[in-house]
Amino acid sequence: MTDAAEPLTTMDFHPQPKPGEAGPWAFPAPERATLDNGLTVLRSHRPGQQVVAVEIFLDAPLDAEPEGLDGVATIMARALSEGTDKRSAEEFAAELERCGATLDAHADHPGVRVSLEVPVSRLPKALALLSEALRAPAFLDSEVERLVRNRLDEIPHEMANPGRRAAKELYKELFPASLRMARPRQGTEETVARIDSAAVRAFFEAHVRPATATAVIVGDLTGVDLDAVLADTLGDWHGDAATPRPVPPITADDTGRVIVVDRPGAVQTQLLIGRTGPDRHDRVWAAQVLGSYCLGGTLTSRLDKVLREEKGYTYGVRAFGQVLRSAPDGTGASLLAISGSVDTPNTAPALDDLWRVLRTLAAEGLTDAERDVAVQNLVGVAPLKFETAASVAGTLADQVEQHLPDDYQARLYARLAETGTVEATAAVVSAFPVDRLVTVLVGDASQIAEPVRELGIGEVTVVTG
Repeated sequence: MTDAAEPLTTMDFHPQPKPGEAGPWAFPAPERATLDNGLTVLRSHRPGQQVVAVEIFLDAPLDAEPEGLDGVATIMARALSEGTDKRSAEEFAAELERCGATLDAHADHPGVRVSLEVPVSRLPKALALLSEALRAPAFLDSEVERLVRNRLDEIPHEMANPGRRAAKELYKELFPASLRMARPRQGTEETVARIDSAAVRAFFEAHVRPATATAVIVGDLTGVDLDAVLADTLGDWHGDAATPRPVPPITADDTGRVIVVDRPGAVQTQLLIGRTGPDRHDRVWAAQVLGSYCLGGTLTSRLDKVLREEKGYTYGVRAFGQVLRSAPDGTGASLLAISGSVDTPNTAPALDDLWRVLRTLAAEGLTDAERDVAVQNLVGVAPLKFETAASVAGTLADQVEQHLPDDYQARLYARLAETGTVEATAAVVSAFPVDRLVTVLVGDASQIAEPVRELGIGEVTVVTG
C-alpha cells in the first residue's frame, strides 16, 4: 500500500454524431411503356432493392361477375397459380419455390391484383412463370372444386369475426341490394357453391387480357435487360382487345341510423360507423386525409385521447377513408369510417363521447398543433414507408386501378404539406356529419340496444348475428 493516490483513469469518447440536413425526397416516378401485345408496363429502378416486386392489375372487377356467381373473381384469382397448360399445381409451386419467389392474387371491386416478389437474379424465370399463369391457367375441375370448398370453409369463420361481420352489415346497409358493392366481396355460401371450373374459365376469358392489364415492376434493375425479359415473358401473353364496359354509378343511403348485430354474451362491442364520400380525384381528398388523421389516425388523435386515455373504453379507435372504386368523371366513391371496439357495459357511453368529439370538432375546429403533428406523421415518415420495392409497387398499382396519374402520390404529399388547419377542419367535419352516419354495433343486444337508443343518434334496429 502506498501513500500516493492512484491516478484516475480517463476515457476519450468518440464525438457524438449529429443529425444532418434531410435530403430531398419524392415518391419515385415510374417509366411508362406499352408492349406489342397491349400490356401497359410501369417500371421503377430502385438501387439496392434486390428483391423485385411485380404487381399486375387485371381489369376484372367484381361488378362484372355474372348474376348469382358472386365470388367467381376470387376463385379465379386463387386458381391462377394452381397449374397451367405446362405444369400441374405441384410442379408450378415447386418452380416458384426454386426461384425463391412468392405469388399471390386477390379480387376486389376495381379488379384482380396479382403480386410477385422474387430476387432480381431469378426475375426472368419468375416472370416466365407469371406469364404462363396469365396466358394458360389450367382451371382443372379438381383444383377449382378444392378452392370452392376452402372458400366455403372460410365464410363461417369470417361471420364469427366481429370486425368482418360489422363490415358486411355496413355495406349491406349503405348500398342498394342491386349494387355489387352491397354484397360480400368474396361471395356468399349460396353463390360460391355454384361456382365450377366452367364459370371460372368463362370469367377469365371474358375479362383477362393484356390490352386491359398493367404490370408494375419495381426493384434494382441494374444489369437487367428488362425490355428483353418482358418480350420473352409477359410479351408472349396474347388476347383480344376489349370493348369499354359500362360502370354502374355508386349510390348510397347514409341516413343516420344504428344496426345492432346481436351476439348474446359478447363481452365487447365492435363499432363500425360510416358513410360514403369522394374518391381521390376530388381536390378535397388531401384535406380529408389530414383531418381524418387528426380525428382518429394515431394514438394522439382526438378519439383516442378521449375514448382510450381519459375513459379507458378501448385500446384504440381509428378514423379513415378507403377508396371503393375510383373514376375521373366523379362517379367513384370511398368509404369514410370510424372503427374500434369497446367493453359491453360502456358501449353507449363510448358512443356518446364519440359523438361529443364530433360535435366539438364541428364547433371549435382543429388546432394548428394537431395539424402540424399530422403533417409530420404523414409526410415526414413517407421515405420510411416506401423503403421496400413492394410498398412502391403496391402504391403505383393503386394509382393504376384508381385511374390516377403516375405522379399522383408525389403531388399528394406536397398537397398535404400545404393544407391549412381551416381546410382540414372543414374536410373532416364534412366527412363525418353527426346526423348522417350509419352505425353498426356487433355485440350483446340485450345489454346495448336500449342504452344506445336513448342516445338519439338514429333509429336502432336489431338483427341476428
